[in-house]
Amino acid sequence: MSTARTAGPPAGGHRTPVFRSRLADVTIPPGSLPGYVLRRAPGLGGKPAVVDAASGTTIGYAQLAAAVGSFAAGLAGRGFGRGSVLAMLAPNIPEYPIVFHGAASAGGAVTTLNPLYTAGEIAGQLRSSGARWLVTVPALADKAKAAGDGLEIIVVGDGQAPGTVSFSSLLAGAAAPAPAIDPAADLAALPYSSGTTGLSKGVMLTHRNLLASLAALDSVAGVREDDVALAVLPFFHIYGMNAIMNPALSAGATLVTMPRFELGAFLRAIEQHRVTVLYAVPPIINALARNPDAGDADLSSLRWIMSAAAPLDAETASACARRAGCPVFQAYGMTEASPAVTATPPGDDAPYDCVGIILPNTECKIADPVTGDALGPGQDGELLFRGPQIMRGYLGDPASTERAFDSEGFYRSGDVGHIDADGRLFVVDRIKELIKYKGYQVVPAELEAVLLSHPAVTDAAVIGLPAGTDGETPHGFVVLASEVPLDEVASYVAERVAPYKKLRALEAVAEIPRSATGKILRRVLKDQQTR
Repeated sequence: MSTARTAGPPAGGHRTPVFRSRLADVTIPPGSLPGYVLRRAPGLGGKPAVVDAASGTTIGYAQLAAAVGSFAAGLAGRGFGRGSVLAMLAPNIPEYPIVFHGAASAGGAVTTLNPLYTAGEIAGQLRSSGARWLVTVPALADKAKAAGDGLEIIVVGDGQAPGTVSFSSLLAGAAAPAPAIDPAADLAALPYSSGTTGLSKGVMLTHRNLLASLAALDSVAGVREDDVALAVLPFFHIYGMNAIMNPALSAGATLVTMPRFELGAFLRAIEQHRVTVLYAVPPIINALARNPDAGDADLSSLRWIMSAAAPLDAETASACARRAGCPVFQAYGMTEASPAVTATPPGDDAPYDCVGIILPNTECKIADPVTGDALGPGQDGELLFRGPQIMRGYLGDPASTERAFDSEGFYRSGDVGHIDADGRLFVVDRIKELIKYKGYQVVPAELEAVLLSHPAVTDAAVIGLPAGTDGETPHGFVVLASEVPLDEVASYVAERVAPYKKLRALEAVAEIPRSATGKILRRVLKDQQTR
């Protein structure tokens, strides 16, 4: 049955349908994020907490807890404390959770940086966040130094660069600080997001925000102590940070880290470490479903595969589930929600293109993108969410913060979707990515799913390009596994969609530009077309 209920009348006098979880609310753990995530660590002793897939470097749970305390003490000794911000510029390495939870334990927040950023991009985020400490690896130390003066750079690993501080020197074994953290007010993480529009902004996530997301997600897609989780998605992204790293450590599971996705190494890590829970994005799901190498791999240890961060079409998900021999389900969220607002419970018979049910403690509204009118079950509109996992706001940007919320305190996701009669959420696309053709709305993700169902297409993207009085027309890009006439592929799509949705142009490309978490970078494709 529908999970919609009726809220009290807002200022306008009408009653607004609000959707809630069909699950009971959960208790949000009190205290700090590190205190909760590492609560089991001392008792787990030498059990592997984090393992580097390539080198085998292992950090046990007791060692992890001790190192977090020592690093917090080392930071405190260098002036870091409540309200301070530390930047982390590194791929997924075993020391990442030590840095993250050490800084949070000392009362500060961590702002995470993409290792692919230029020195200028790093400098911009450092200025915005106010970070005066930066942890990195030797290969990135020069770029970090070029990002700005007055920055204390701490380097993990061998090959100490001049003018930097060694990570090991901060693990001096001093007594860990015990700052008076206010979980509801003090920040633990400061990732950056563009939100629904505009430039990247600092997302203020408190200890309680992150704990609320952990508790809610655990009630639906829980990780067990005997699980082995593969962490190939970057910890600098909220998905890797608080849907992979923190849930695995909180459960006492083993976290296997990889610095980047490369299919051969990825498959070997699954086999060698007997990975049981796999967190992925659509390009990885597509590789598991269609790459011949994945067909030869031993995936029998997998208990389930979660996909998130970008839309996943049903056919690709189904093909991956058949090949892996385990459930493939979706979750949905955003940086501003720490990140989760929905997930599909493993074992649920939900359609593959469903992104799950609303998580406990979370409310959802659906609004007409044009009029703002509230919509009911089965009607597509902008998705808005309210709950304890939603950010405190954007750092130093009250105007953007105000625009991000409606009058009832619901966060405007910028995504379009609907909730069916069983309370399952389906996301169809982003508002700003909808193509408006002769008054019709064309959803790029729908056309991409059709393109991916063609046997010769291994990846696809669709954008809207200006077309005079027609508004925009759908323009497709495909990566082909074999030679096939493009007009044949375009006809294949036209046979499966309404006439107004058919592709007006189609190009073959070497690759589809994507973010680190698999989202199609449509702006890059648009820029290439308008030059």
